[in-house]
Amino acid sequence: MKTLRVAVIGCGSIAQHRHLPEYEQNPHTTIVAVCDPVEERAKKVAKLYGAIAYTDHMQLLEKEEIDLVSVCTPNAYHAPISIDALKAGTHVLCEKPMATSAEECEAMIKAAEEAGMCLMIGHNQRFVSSHEKARQLIATGDIGKIYSFRTTFGHGGPEGWSVDGENSWFFKKDQAFIGAMGDLGVHKADLLRYLLGEEVVEVGAFVTTSAKQGDVDDNAVAILKTESGIVGTLTASWSYVAKEDNSTILYGENAILRLEDDPHYSLIVHYKNGETVKYELGQIQSNDEGGQTDSRVIAHFVNSVLEGKEPPISGKEGYASLNIILAAMEASRTGRTIKLYVGGIGR
Repeated sequence: MKTLRVAVIGCGSIAQHRHLPEYEQNPHTTIVAVCDPVEERAKKVAKLYGAIAYTDHMQLLEKEEIDLVSVCTPNAYHAPISIDALKAGTHVLCEKPMATSAEECEAMIKAAEEAGMCLMIGHNQRFVSSHEKARQLIATGDIGKIYSFRTTFGHGGPEGWSVDGENSWFFKKDQAFIGAMGDLGVHKADLLRYLLGEEVVEVGAFVTTSAKQGDVDDNAVAILKTESGIVGTLTASWSYVAKEDNSTILYGENAILRLEDDPHYSLIVHYKNGETVKYELGQIQSNDEGGQTDSRVIAHFVNSVLEGKEPPISGKEGYASLNIILAAMEASRTGRTIKLYVGGIGR
């Protein structure tokens, strides 16, 4: 089987802790080049992986023969760099959020289609074992009709995670576009679509900046309604100072599912007949010390390219999930609920 030549553009924390280690351990990939505008950082990372360092992604694409590119830059550069890489004939794995607008999402999807390249968006929550099991229970009808949900993703903020700490691009609107909703909320929007197997059609929200110094949101609560009438809340926060909360609870006709809501059992199912089933399925991916293991994102991306199939989180999937967050931002700004088309594409 072919060995794929990889370049990682953007050498911040997500590249250093997830993309690069997972490419290194994948038997079908070899890391050829890395790129970061901070030359010292690019050279340091390149040395670790025996790669060539660049500070300009176009020079990298022009000089190196690359099969796969991971785009791990600040959010504002996701679309333009992904499009450059796709046009250069490389398959692209782009970090979330996919882009900063519907127009950028559409341009990325078009570029991938015209180039005949694979475009995948890095939403790792679909590959968490508890989430996969919950989706299975829902799909088989074991839980019955889902009535409502609440999903939360909150921690103390990216300053403890980003390579630039309190001076991170995460807090700068011209680079980040949005804050906690783009960092965390979009993960949960994608997870809900995956678990429920249907689209969100209406969104209301309160989005605020209250906990951090910066010009992006750091606390948000959205109210979502799906096409079949399921309602619930999505919360994203950078102000959970004690510990991370990455939980989801689904309230169904026959049972309540608690996902990542217990320190020992990643999925607990409380049935209405009084029975409780507890699943030990391993811990969810975390930014805490020792929390970085195999997210399975790289493996799925590589397999999709090798097998010539659509990736599990295609550009269209990433667009549909981001569209929920874009709608929430608009709902908060205008003080009204925003309706989405079924399928999540376009408003």
